[in-house]
Amino acid sequence: MTVRVLLADDHPAVRSGLRALLESDPGIAVVGEAADGAAAVGNARALRPDVVLMDLRMPGTDGIAATRAVVAEQLAQVLVLTTFDLDEYVFGALQAGAAGFLLKSADAATLVDAVRRVADGQGVLAPEVTRRLLDRFVVRAAPSAEPPPAQLAALTPRERDVLGCLGEGMSNADVAAALVITEATAKTHVSRVLAKLGLSSRVQAAVLARSAGVPVPAAARRPG
Repeated sequence: MTVRVLLADDHPAVRSGLRALLESDPGIAVVGEAADGAAAVGNARALRPDVVLMDLRMPGTDGIAATRAVVAEQLAQVLVLTTFDLDEYVFGALQAGAAGFLLKSADAATLVDAVRRVADGQGVLAPEVTRRLLDRFVVRAAPSAEPPPAQLAALTPRERDVLGCLGEGMSNADVAAALVITEATAKTHVSRVLAKLGLSSRVQAAVLARSAGVPVPAAARRPG
């Protein structure tokens, strides 16, 4: 299946470079471009791409607002491509429902793989900042006096284990290995967790897991 991509970036040269890079893969087609967030939302409505590759800092409607609109209307998955790894714009985009983000320094193979993974419903975070992002904004600490979110009660024990793994930024393959299940089963559990929690991305699930203090399964704990 061909992955249909919409490019949203205010720099024409960047869009041109991204188009050439992505279309070098026969399984990816760039179906449109947008120079600002409002155009990105409008083009997503008209073109219904699988993935919007979204810059954050654009004139007028920025990438965060555009991401929120695209996700709320279920127009496409959003993959943020940004120069900034740990600023409030990145975190805002993840809260808005982006499936993940990469830095613009990512190489071609990483970008193509990320687009494919996001189209397939998986989350993608730049490996340089996955743990730093979670640790900076939502530190797993001692149990809070705050009650856990009510929707966590809807999760089965296995789904809570999966949510704990997501809190560590694990991929489906990592979850499968840690819990000794197949990758297909891990993917199904992740989908169920997102649906029960009313979340649009595994990144949002990771943030919730950290902020609610969901424990990491013993088998999934990483050394160090």
